[in-house]
Amino acid sequence: MNKRIFFDHASATPLDARVLDAMLPYLQEEFGNPSSYLHSFGQQPCNALDKARRQVAAMINARPDEIIFTSGGTEANNLAVKGIALANEGKGKEILVSEIEHYSVLFAAQSLKRWGFEVKYLPVDKDGLLDPQDVRRAINPKTCLVCVMQANNEIGVIQDIPAISAITKKHGVSLHCDAVASAGTIPVDVQTLGVDSLSLSAQQFYGPKGTGALYLRKGVKIETQMQGGHQEMGRRSGTENVAGIVGLGAAAEIAVQELPQNMERLIVLRDRLLHGLKERIDYFNITGHPTRRLPGHVSFWVEFVEGESLLLCLDLEGIASASGSACSSNLRGQDEYDLAASHVLTAIGVPPEICHGSIAFTLGQGNTQEDVDYTLDVMPKIVARLRQMSPLYADKLRPGK
Repeated sequence: MNKRIFFDHASATPLDARVLDAMLPYLQEEFGNPSSYLHSFGQQPCNALDKARRQVAAMINARPDEIIFTSGGTEANNLAVKGIALANEGKGKEILVSEIEHYSVLFAAQSLKRWGFEVKYLPVDKDGLLDPQDVRRAINPKTCLVCVMQANNEIGVIQDIPAISAITKKHGVSLHCDAVASAGTIPVDVQTLGVDSLSLSAQQFYGPKGTGALYLRKGVKIETQMQGGHQEMGRRSGTENVAGIVGLGAAAEIAVQELPQNMERLIVLRDRLLHGLKERIDYFNITGHPTRRLPGHVSFWVEFVEGESLLLCLDLEGIASASGSACSSNLRGQDEYDLAASHVLTAIGVPPEICHGSIAFTLGQGNTQEDVDYTLDVMPKIVARLRQMSPLYADKLRPGK
């Protein structure tokens, strides 16, 4: 097998060579601690953090002092959910979260139950869209925080955050937005979105893994979750990962410059792949809204085919993709995989027994039309081969069925 196609950009993106060049000095000669800015060894790292803070702020139209650097999207979500809820518990102890949030939001909210918080879930429709009016109906004087992601990593659906924030603002309730799947991929403007906090991760837009940020609107109260020093304006203790943060800043600046052409190209490839698969494979079902989705996101389920088998067969043909239930499958209680159906897919009405046939192709900068056409050639053959082994499919084809 010589062909290698990476269709799993929702899990990680390759490090941009320009980002690596920006990081290298801070992995070698510029090793000083940015908190030690009174001597020359700490001054350059300190200046580098300031620059990266400006770069990240510019990407989302925020102020530099509203950016808190973290170890990634998970930490940013935990800091926002726990920190804002605990700082505002005097207003009430109810948190509203959409059913399809990332586990780092869902589990962070659930962890607050030990402090007397109540978590309520906002439903989505069959396309994965949350009706802002459901937020209006659910919000009440006890609500201290609402959490709705901008775009879902499994099904690619983009929510109407401005409409939701208009409701939360009217009620004086903070709105946290997980933008890990969207920042650097589509325009993210915190002023237009109207959010109070927003998380992002460098690894989603060709920056280094293990580096992210939380936007916290000026004036929003938060309780720190990491005790120690006074780094990050006293909101996130711990010596900063200078090289990673420099990489985050560089990746953010590049993303802003190249976003329009990248979006346009990926939408063309996405639609070619999605429509081509639908034409070539029967019993093919799109998951998520067909157009209100991320530019490079193709998610679907195929009847009478088991998803893990499909993934393995695709990999043998050189195509790396993901199952829509990958997040569930990677939750390990001990050493074994939990094969529970994805909470995202069940929320949009996909039957649990079918969730395991779900696949997500997430395209990125390195993908080409040749990659798409190769996949369109290979995929129907794999599906046909797997269905030959399916007793359910054989039963479907029997006369009278």
